[in-house]
Amino acid sequence: VQLQACGGGLVQAGGSLRLSCAASGGSDNSLILAWFRQAPGKEREFVAGLRSRSKPYYADSVKGRFTISKDNAKNAVYLQMNSLKPEDTAVYYCAARHYWSVQYYSRDQYPSWGQGTLVTVSS
Repeated sequence: VQLQACGGGLVQAGGSLRLSCAASGGSDNSLILAWFRQAPGKEREFVAGLRSRSKPYYADSVKGRFTISKDNAKNAVYLQMNSLKPEDTAVYYCAARHYWSVQYYSRDQYPSWGQGTLVTVSS
């Protein structure tokens, strides 16, 4: 599966951004798409994931501010980020695996990764 992410940029605190990730090659109904992020000097961490035809999962730090959604027809996943904070600054990656894992929050569970898109939130 190849993933192409875009939509990052510079935004002021309190602002919004929408990230997109398009999946190609090997995409089917079993594909699980998720977002991770990596801030400078920190480990890559789970942000949000979407189980097929089921509820989304979010990191506590983004609950109520971020929304993950998927367009099955386009094999794309989106991350709407509202009320952005400086601590949201990071490179955001989309990731994919086939079939849901109970360890959906672990980066080791995802064999496919996009190239990353930088989100910078200024204070």
